[in-house]
Amino acid sequence: MTSSAVIEGVEGAGVPPPEVTLDISDGIATITLNRPDAGNALTGDQREAIISWLDQFNEDSTVRCVVLTATGRFFCTGADLRNSPPPPRRPDDVPEKLVGDVRRSMLRGAIRLIHAILDCEKPVIAAVNGTAAGIGAHIAFACDLVIATEKAKFIEVFARRGLAVDGLGTWLLPRLVGLTRARELVLLAEDVPAARAAEIGLITRSVPAEEFASTVADIAKRLADGPTRAHSANKWLLNRSLDVDRHTLAQEEAWIVDVLSNTVDAGEGVASFVERRPTRFRGF
Repeated sequence: MTSSAVIEGVEGAGVPPPEVTLDISDGIATITLNRPDAGNALTGDQREAIISWLDQFNEDSTVRCVVLTATGRFFCTGADLRNSPPPPRRPDDVPEKLVGDVRRSMLRGAIRLIHAILDCEKPVIAAVNGTAAGIGAHIAFACDLVIATEKAKFIEVFARRGLAVDGLGTWLLPRLVGLTRARELVLLAEDVPAARAAEIGLITRSVPAEEFASTVADIAKRLADGPTRAHSANKWLLNRSLDVDRHTLAQEEAWIVDVLSNTVDAGEGVASFVERRPTRFRGF
């Protein structure tokens, strides 16, 4: 199945192609940012489409893995500030911007998108084809696996603009690379080549350009063929592990192991081991 978020129009004669597309094939849902001429800077409409699709995938048993990627030379160069919504109408004697306006915008926008990726019940792969900066980098870091072409780079660009880090970057970075390295990334705001990003644990793998597509396809297939419910539970436990104390996580882990032991895939995993045959997971 192929779908498109119609933002500027639908693809056809004289009509711009959609800015974000969705293709579902063999259990893999591929979401593609498609604004290469704008560096794939993220618009509000694109963001809402992605959030909506991720929410739908949670209930769709035919989707067992998600891939987030982009067309052109860039993965995502940040938020498209040129397409910001107009401020709310206010009386003439009230300032155009009030304390709390930006906060609400962040919670409803970039932060909500990162939550949607982290909370997606299916494994999510970021296939990073080029530069990922600002919220673009955080979209990638929120994914469960990040596969980047060796030509890609990651930039915590906020300090270059005199801005505070947004899009849950200060939650993601210390968990990925530790507090010392997170400080370096945020305060120096340097370009981090993909090979270096993989070396410090910021991403999963950096691969040569000619191996990029096949590597992403292979890993996506492995996840889509895997035990989807177990992947979901393990993803939740891993994300939870740094937020709660050891005894709390022990109780949560024990309950999840109990629940997962009754799934069809758990039965198949044990049966295939005993019968010494390939495992055929069904995703539930």
